[in-house]
Amino acid sequence: MAVAAALLVPAPAAAAAEPEPAPAPAATEVTIAPVDLAGPAISTVKVTVKNAGPDRMRSLKVSFAGPVGWAVQPSVRSVDGTFAAGATAAAEFRIQVPEPRPGFTVRTFTATATYKGGDGAGTATATRSQRSGTPLADLADAYNNVGVTDESNTTPGNYDGGGNSFSAQKLADVGLTPGATVRALGAELTWPEAAAGTKGNVSSAGQAVTLSGRGSKLVFLGSGVGSGATGTATVYYKDGSTGTGSFGFPNWSFDPANAHGATLVASSDGRNRQSGYGNAGIAYRIFAHSIPLDAAKEVDFVVLPGNGNIHVFDMAVAP
Repeated sequence: MAVAAALLVPAPAAAAAEPEPAPAPAATEVTIAPVDLAGPAISTVKVTVKNAGPDRMRSLKVSFAGPVGWAVQPSVRSVDGTFAAGATAAAEFRIQVPEPRPGFTVRTFTATATYKGGDGAGTATATRSQRSGTPLADLADAYNNVGVTDESNTTPGNYDGGGNSFSAQKLADVGLTPGATVRALGAELTWPEAAAGTKGNVSSAGQAVTLSGRGSKLVFLGSGVGSGATGTATVYYKDGSTGTGSFGFPNWSFDPANAHGATLVASSDGRNRQSGYGNAGIAYRIFAHSIPLDAAKEVDFVVLPGNGNIHVFDMAVAP
């Protein structure tokens, strides 16, 4: 009797185990020692390089630079010898520190190491930021522009550089009176308490202003002059870290209301000119815009953008 041949189906081959990825070598560490900013003087600055990689480091060169215009001697140093894993090497530089200028300033220093061996990357860079001076206590201390005038006395106004300003009466018609609460983009802001005809907003020029709070975003209340009222603000946190964000405002009158991503808050009718109230029927506007924050950190102070076309009436942290 014929016997049927069995159909043999091969068992699926076991999947080959994927090899474990090799751990990446630790990165070379570059550290800049504190810089003595008590100028005018020549300060010595020490830069330390730590070989955090698995191989010996050799052919090490270290460059150092300070703010623009600060002379450094030499700008690059070669460090002789080789350095085992975990070892450190140091290079010293002399930097000419000018006489401190008034107000608050952040000075940034940069050092770069180039090498062979070590972690194999071949280059590593570090920066160090140091502050001099003290941030302003609040935004009111930074007021430098008369943007609102009374219709009975318009001559002090110069919001736009052409002698024009918002009408206090027309702002009051839309709820913007001195000290009024303004809610926008989740923040509770305050319309400046400054009297009409006095400085009551900030033409942004890099002012550092103290601000406390913890939240997801920083909201600015303001308006633009011209069509290029955009810039970047820097937020300093209590732990010493920083964050940045860009924002902008439309022109107070003629740009689209959503230009630069801003949100319209209020529109007032007409404006004050040097000759008195005029331009009735044309809207002159206030906007809100925001930048993101690290909600896990406490804000310490804010450095405003360096663009005088941005006018800020208030700023506040929003949840």
